[in-house]
Amino acid sequence: MEMRDASLGEIALVFLKLGTIAFGGPAAHLAMMEDEFVRRRKWITQAEFLDRIAAANLIPGPSSTEVAIFVGQLKRGWRGLIVAGACFIIPAALIVSAIAWAYVRFGALPKVEGVFFALKPAVVAIIVQALWKLGRGGVRTPLLAVIAVLAGALSFVGLSPLLVLVFAGALSAAALVARSRLLAVAVLPKVVAGAAAVAILTAAYPGRLLRLFLSFLKIGSVVFGSGYVLLAFLQSEFVHRLHWLTDKQLIDAVAVGQFTPGPVFTTGTFIGYLVAGWRGAAIATIAIFLPGFVLVAVSGPVIPWLRKSVLAAAALDGVVAGSLALMAVVTWQLGRVSIVDGTTLLIFGVSLIALLRFRVNPAWVIAAAGVLGWVLR
Repeated sequence: MEMRDASLGEIALVFLKLGTIAFGGPAAHLAMMEDEFVRRRKWITQAEFLDRIAAANLIPGPSSTEVAIFVGQLKRGWRGLIVAGACFIIPAALIVSAIAWAYVRFGALPKVEGVFFALKPAVVAIIVQALWKLGRGGVRTPLLAVIAVLAGALSFVGLSPLLVLVFAGALSAAALVARSRLLAVAVLPKVVAGAAAVAILTAAYPGRLLRLFLSFLKIGSVVFGSGYVLLAFLQSEFVHRLHWLTDKQLIDAVAVGQFTPGPVFTTGTFIGYLVAGWRGAAIATIAIFLPGFVLVAVSGPVIPWLRKSVLAAAALDGVVAGSLALMAVVTWQLGRVSIVDGTTLLIFGVSLIALLRFRVNPAWVIAAAGVLGWVLR
């Protein structure tokens, strides 16, 4: 079957539409894209679409956004890459920025506080659902289960999320090396040194806006697995290290990122606004998504090698297991500050049942919790 061509204008309009209506997280985004580009518009074959999903899962960053960037690149080269990614991100970033403005302006009102009071346990339920679904595929062997437990323990004792992931990937690769009687002594120290260099570089620069940019650039460059893993990095960087946010503000940012359409990574837009207003929102958005554009652009020759390399595949398996452990730790911590009485426990339980048993779209769960909070408070 011959695939149809697409102009830059068509690419822009379609991704602006998707960025405005794509509620429900990465899985929902990919389902909409498959319907739009494979079935309706015939821009890309089913096999090509699946290849792009696989490639997006092998590199850091928001997977659904990177699939959007891959589609744009396939149709119109580097121009399509930029147009598709930007048009998918911009609607969500604008919506989140407007909500952040309202949050700062009206967040202390009792009615608004009530909405977020009910949203928090619903968000925790959504994260638990994602952790359950991802865990079944990400922790497939006893070794990966052990790596996940060790990674969770290291996170609990205060090791940075980046180093936890480096440890998890290195341990998984080392286990393969031990089984195969190969040596990777020259490789693993370089990985650890590179991760340490990124962390030191970010910490060395003064200035709130520059630090905001470098923090989100680092986070966008290292987050594997899911947008939900982002939470561990946000908590470590902005709550514990910089003290720019409270746990309450972090869970509120997550709630906004869940309720709005588009990438979950626009949680960073909300945090950027809280830290430095409109300029902060723009800087955070650019910084957290920039690595995804670069990685998609340069990953073409690398992806086939990663697929063929048994050692690289083993390291990625470890990174996924470590990412799931980080998600579990953050879920526990956020649950402690969100589920505080019988009402929030009931909201959490009902939300989890709706998500797991009836497969309700997370956006509807968030909307229902917000309405309930408005009524109760």
